[in-house]
Amino acid sequence: MTTDQALLAPPAMRTGLTRTFLAMMARDARVLRKNFAGTFLRVLMQPIMFVFVFSYVLPKIGAAGAMGGAAGDASFATILVPGLVASSMVMQAMMAAIMPLMMELTWQRSITDRALAPLPIPLLAIQKITAAALQGLLGGLLVFPAVLLIHAEGQAPEVHVGNWAVLIVMLVAGSLLAASGGMLMGTVIDPQKAQILFAVILLPVTMLGCVYYPWAALHDVRWLQIASLINPLVYVSEGLRAALTPDVGHMATWAFMLAVLGGTAVLMWIATRTFTKRVLT
Repeated sequence: MTTDQALLAPPAMRTGLTRTFLAMMARDARVLRKNFAGTFLRVLMQPIMFVFVFSYVLPKIGAAGAMGGAAGDASFATILVPGLVASSMVMQAMMAAIMPLMMELTWQRSITDRALAPLPIPLLAIQKITAAALQGLLGGLLVFPAVLLIHAEGQAPEVHVGNWAVLIVMLVAGSLLAASGGMLMGTVIDPQKAQILFAVILLPVTMLGCVYYPWAALHDVRWLQIASLINPLVYVSEGLRAALTPDVGHMATWAFMLAVLGGTAVLMWIATRTFTKRVLT
């Protein structure tokens, strides 16, 4: 059954599909709950170390003054808040999609069991994207208190929600965007070459994703400012920056909204096709 056929199915059949979808989501939630301690440590360790060094240690030794200069009067702790939330959310969602897929599609081949469920394979792909996106959203929410609370005296970040609608859209759509990208990579990258994934894709995405500086601060490095527009993390960081620290220079709302919402739709469509092809071959 295709997704279109599922949407046109009788109400009773659609109810069955919905129950199957929710049952799979409940299963993933139980697995996440059992592994919550490991997930908690994995999500928080890197952001906490960055916040501790840049928001506590460097201000204490007087070495952080120039870092906030590129964003006017904003402290570096203020700049870090939306960037680290975005980075944690995106990386967690991507890894929550990539790593299980690599095992299920190759070594374990356990994806066959899920494919036997009364659910169209494209909807199975959407379920896995949704589950990974929820993990990414949880990752971002877990990091938020840390980036707000860890700072040197007098270096507290200035955060206030300037637009709740933008914040909610960026959290939800940003998680789905990252999970869709993770599914796409998990279905096209050879697991034996997974090292390339981290070295060539994930590390540059994080370092050049406007996590530690606003996109507007790159105006003096124009070629990099333009090149960074291919990085989806840039738009998520800028969207959260516009929502959480609106006084810091950020990308135009229409630009990051178009990129995140349009990118989510396109990547989800492509990822469901590549996933279906891998499962059926």
